[in-house]
Amino acid sequence: MEKYESKQQQILRPVSQIYPLISDFSLLTPAVADKVEEWHATADTCSFKVKGSTVRLKMVEKVENKHVKIQSDEEGGGLPVDFSFWIQLHEVSATDTRMRLVLHAELNMMMRMMIGGKIQKGLDQAAEGIAKAFNARP
Repeated sequence: MEKYESKQQQILRPVSQIYPLISDFSLLTPAVADKVEEWHATADTCSFKVKGSTVRLKMVEKVENKHVKIQSDEEGGGLPVDFSFWIQLHEVSATDTRMRLVLHAELNMMMRMMIGGKIQKGLDQAAEGIAKAFNARP
């Protein structure tokens, strides 16, 4: 498995305000329901359509205020690779939490060469976007 890690991002909030929002897929519904097709979510699972294929994800491990591990569902189809995705949190102080995204993906040599850099760039952009969203909240 290939491992990709985002740059660490600073969120100016206590980890106790961040963790509940990243550990429950159903809380994403207001933000993504109108941006993806056929969005369905429970606390631990979600599914949606991408280019006509249904993608299913599940949270397989949660450690309160530390991390959430998300995996492609074996029954998920829709994805050409197996992967796991971690959202890691580290509270530095009451107003400073550091976040990092980590992706483990099963990629063959050709895929690594073709999309490895794009995956890294996308992961960094996603981490930055999440941090900006949390930092912009009142």
